[in-house]
Amino acid sequence: MTSSLYKHKILILDFGSQYTQLIARRIREAHVYCEIHPYNIPINEIKKFAPKGIIFSGGPLSVYEKGAPLPDPKVLELGIPILGICYGMQYLTYALGGEVGRAQEREYGHAVIEILDDKDLFHGLGKDDGQIVWMSHGDRIEKMPPGFVVLAQSRNSPIAAMADRTRKFYGVQFHPEVAHTPQGPRILSNFLFEICGCEPSWTMSSFARRTIRSLREQIGKDRVICGISGGVDSSVTAVLLHKAVGKQLSCIFVDNGLLRRGETEEVMELFGKRYHMDLHVVDASQHFLRRLKGVTDPEQKRKIIGREFIRVFEKKAKELGKVTYLAQGTLYPDVIESVSFKGPSATIKSHHNVGGLPSVMKLKLIEPLRELFKDEVRQVGRELGLPNDLVMRQPFPGPGLAVRILGEVTHERLEILRAADVIVLDEIRGAGLYEKVWQAFAVLLPVRTVGVMGDERTYEHVIAVRIVDSLDAMTADWTRVPYDVLARISNRIINSVQGVNRVVYDISSKPPSTIEWE
Repeated sequence: MTSSLYKHKILILDFGSQYTQLIARRIREAHVYCEIHPYNIPINEIKKFAPKGIIFSGGPLSVYEKGAPLPDPKVLELGIPILGICYGMQYLTYALGGEVGRAQEREYGHAVIEILDDKDLFHGLGKDDGQIVWMSHGDRIEKMPPGFVVLAQSRNSPIAAMADRTRKFYGVQFHPEVAHTPQGPRILSNFLFEICGCEPSWTMSSFARRTIRSLREQIGKDRVICGISGGVDSSVTAVLLHKAVGKQLSCIFVDNGLLRRGETEEVMELFGKRYHMDLHVVDASQHFLRRLKGVTDPEQKRKIIGREFIRVFEKKAKELGKVTYLAQGTLYPDVIESVSFKGPSATIKSHHNVGGLPSVMKLKLIEPLRELFKDEVRQVGRELGLPNDLVMRQPFPGPGLAVRILGEVTHERLEILRAADVIVLDEIRGAGLYEKVWQAFAVLLPVRTVGVMGDERTYEHVIAVRIVDSLDAMTADWTRVPYDVLARISNRIINSVQGVNRVVYDISSKPPSTIEWE
């Protein structure tokens, strides 16, 4: 649980909804701190957290099913306002003496509700019979618990929203956290401010100040090392630490030879020359290429890169002398995943992260960004004065270009992919799309195709272009890039990248595909 430094905070109990993270994001956007925890968190931990309000998320099960997630009933005796969303509303009904039953028709997608009572939760919306909301449920409230009144109804849900104002318990059958409910942010804000009495004190400027002060107190006169990748997470982590402890921080950048063109030089320029950090650049490019020689299996690639990264990093760290702390840019979605009540997610692919280092190096771990979502990290970066190109840098896989080269990784194939990648990013930036899409990159396929250049037959490589839209990388859809942009990308790659005679565009969504190809 978080420290007591946050006076006004909301606790979200996760019952397994695919939208739970969205609830947290909406609350953070209203400048109120919140955390997500499993529905079965011990009651003493809830008391210790001392929330101003609690939100029960939705979930895929029915409250009357065997094995349905049911929290400690004492949570209803804490005297804290509660908002139940979808399954959360059904749990409130079930636990407090109402009746939940199967809906005559499953209600999924857009629905229209009629607001019958426009106080508190629906304050400012007025009594309205045309509010658009997003429904996703197969059950509905048949009978409210004693003490509740109806706030809204829909054609399929006579009780689409309800309230017990004496105990400050509220329930909505729809999802106010999704973009498909236009007035959702207003409804959540009403719960935060009108009902819970929260203050909008969660800002990234206050977070940066508090974190720098906290890091300074925690580290004292000890030394800390931080692995820099060139991405926004590790960069923000490093700058926060540098502002906190200055020269007590040593940063290590491992050039594994699998980076985009010019990345090493950019890191040296920013952290070495601009911020004057104690930066140590390790050129291990040939070492990694030797280890990857002949390897084509993507999982094996990732494991080799992760293992060798740890060895190279550890060797350099030992050369720096006595170090107490290791810092890394763990974000809040990683923390949420690790405590999910649903258990560990299936291993789709191994992740390369400095997180493997503490057990090897016996260092104390510092994770200053573990409370933040990605968009919040970007805001902190702006507060710290990091350049916009870095703050808005798209995600880049830890194993680098090795997982964008299908098949064996060689110096020649790396150079082909780097050249194509530069063109993809250049055209995406030129079209004003770079900050609008989640990721845009090139992939080198392990096939050759016949082509004609001039009057000669060619038999050369294929580049796949992957551009996706996403909010958090959990799901993604391929971007409908204008044809003229795709045409420029294709023409420039084929005309200027030696060894490529064909370009294809990936129109697969996640799921079932992943964002990266390996």
